[in-house]
Amino acid sequence: NPPSLRDFIAFEDHIAATSKKRGQPIPPEWYKAPVYYKGNHRTIIGPDVPLSWPLGTTKLDYELELACVIGRTGRDIPERQAEHYIAGYTIMNDFSARDIQFQEMACRLGPAKGKDFATALGPCLVTPDEIADLGALTMIARVNGEEWSRGRFGTIHWSFPQMIEHVSRGETLYPGDVFGSGTVGGGCGLEIDRYLKPGDVVELEIQPIGVLRTQVVSATQGG
Repeated sequence: NPPSLRDFIAFEDHIAATSKKRGQPIPPEWYKAPVYYKGNHRTIIGPDVPLSWPLGTTKLDYELELACVIGRTGRDIPERQAEHYIAGYTIMNDFSARDIQFQEMACRLGPAKGKDFATALGPCLVTPDEIADLGALTMIARVNGEEWSRGRFGTIHWSFPQMIEHVSRGETLYPGDVFGSGTVGGGCGLEIDRYLKPGDVVELEIQPIGVLRTQVVSATQGG
């Protein structure tokens, strides 16, 4: 497991869509600094590892994200030097129990139990020199072979170097720390009003990294 997991909300299209569902505009604070939460780094699962259905939810969702992994210890890292601290990139599925998430976040804290049960990473780590143009990466989500989402990483508002600069201000980053980009626009069931069910196979594809595959199983199957 990585020493820490931070997940951002860095795509404007995504926060615009989710804010609209709540009948609200994008908070002006979102444009001032990269916003993130700290996830549960001890419940990370790898590729092809089944996801046991989390108790208490009827709205299980996937989230299509790119993640970067920190490769060097650093603190107070300026944006112009931040790329030198990235060891590589992988695919991230920030699974969410939407009904639980929205209930707990109505108290203006979290997310917590709505996301703590699992985050998937994989299938491998690709070094920065293996990706010619990060912004050109196409991000695709399929459920049972049917395409549900497609986006482009280049639509991101807050870059990984900007995230690194922000987080490292007065705080030390360590090798293995994971930064999730947040969901690409249209990259989750919440935005399209479709949710997962037991038995579904979720595939997130970002080439040249590959395909991150997860099957959702019932709680009894998952132990």
